[in-house]
Amino acid sequence: MSKTQANTAAPANAKENAGTGNFVLENQKSLLFIGAAILAIVAIYFAYQKMYIGPREVKAADQMHVAQDFWAKKDWDKAIKGDGSYPGFEKIVSDYSNTKAANLAYFYLGTAYLNKGEYQKAIDSYANYHGDDAMVSAEALGSTGDAYVELKDLDKASSFFQKAADKANNKFLTPFYLKKLGLVYEAKNDAKSAADTYKKIKSDYPESAESQSIDGYIARAEAKQ
Repeated sequence: MSKTQANTAAPANAKENAGTGNFVLENQKSLLFIGAAILAIVAIYFAYQKMYIGPREVKAADQMHVAQDFWAKKDWDKAIKGDGSYPGFEKIVSDYSNTKAANLAYFYLGTAYLNKGEYQKAIDSYANYHGDDAMVSAEALGSTGDAYVELKDLDKASSFFQKAADKANNKFLTPFYLKKLGLVYEAKNDAKSAADTYKKIKSDYPESAESQSIDGYIARAEAKQ
């Protein structure tokens, strides 16, 4: 490279570097503002959790234990509405939204409505329950399927029984919900799907309670094909 070329290239590189430096300088205030905003949001979130959600969580759990007792005794009306001194699950989910207690209350509420024959309310309550526990989540899905059966919506019932079986993923609840799924398929006159579902119980869960009598269900479904 000639001296002329070198001298020509140097200012261009310097200009690029200056441009990069100018970008940082020009946007420094914006970057600092964004960083400060993020820190403020994080601080607000933790303050909200500690000062607002925390006390409400404790109060909700304390208020809920009487409703849980009524639920265990199958006194569905008092479990839902309370007894005058303590709130039922309806008030818990209304007064303590965004708490873990209210989330669990939706599950209890769904079961109470289901047992009272208020099937759409049961479905709506279960839909608001969001749990990490596979067993309880599976029960919520399966009970939603039960509600749809009662409402004669067999397509949605079969969908939720399949979801419940998949969510449970264990040798106790999965065959239980698979059997319900098979029965719904039969009700829909889909004998092949019913037979396939019953056979899955026999092959994948041979030690389950459902498997002990499943041959009769398989034979019945195959006879309808």
